[in-house]
Amino acid sequence: MAGILFIISAPSGSGKSTLVSQLRSLVDNLEFSVSYTTRSPRGSEQQGREYHFTDRPSFEEMVAGDEFLEHAEVFGNYYGTAVRSLRDAEARAKDLLLDIDVQGAAQVRKKIPDAISIFVMPPSKEDLAARLRNRSRAEGSITAETEKVIDRRLAQAGSEIVNYRQYGYILVNDILENAVEELAAIVSAERIRRSGREPDLEERRLIELAEGCRQTNAMARLQPVLSSFGLYDQTTVPT
Repeated sequence: MAGILFIISAPSGSGKSTLVSQLRSLVDNLEFSVSYTTRSPRGSEQQGREYHFTDRPSFEEMVAGDEFLEHAEVFGNYYGTAVRSLRDAEARAKDLLLDIDVQGAAQVRKKIPDAISIFVMPPSKEDLAARLRNRSRAEGSITAETEKVIDRRLAQAGSEIVNYRQYGYILVNDILENAVEELAAIVSAERIRRSGREPDLEERRLIELAEGCRQTNAMARLQPVLSSFGLYDQTTVPT
């Protein structure tokens, strides 16, 4: 059953892009919305593949024209999802996956309350710091300025993780293969649920796997992550 909107968010460096890439290779009839951004391409990123890279005046012109489903400014750069991404997916009877930050996700949920929201966590603050440093090494070298950027991203990660309560599903990306399987199970489970049909034996397994990732069922895995960031659990109500 087509027409489901999936939102996936994560702190920078949590491995979200790798998860999304592998998900797209495993799941049919799922389109990926390529966001617009005013930041410069990194490493091997290509125009129209990871992002539509544009300049600030062009982005602001699109904002003025109400062409974005959501948009936000992060670390001094604009990011946004074009409305036409959703329209194009609906026209092709496909589900749509949005890779957006917590600000953008909140905007989309207000406009599309039945969107399925997924938050990806790093295993710990220390692990996230190591991933960010490794990415910086791959892109160049580690300098004093780089360390300042990493510290800023770690602080931002903490402020984003607090928002996990707004998401229906939580993934802790500690073992990539497991996280990919869980993400694919969430997509399958939501499709089965909305189809209204009786699931077969394998589909029941996928539903059970997805249920284990629901916010209310994932707290045992989430607690160590929160602790590493100096955060504490509160009563949660998933969306």
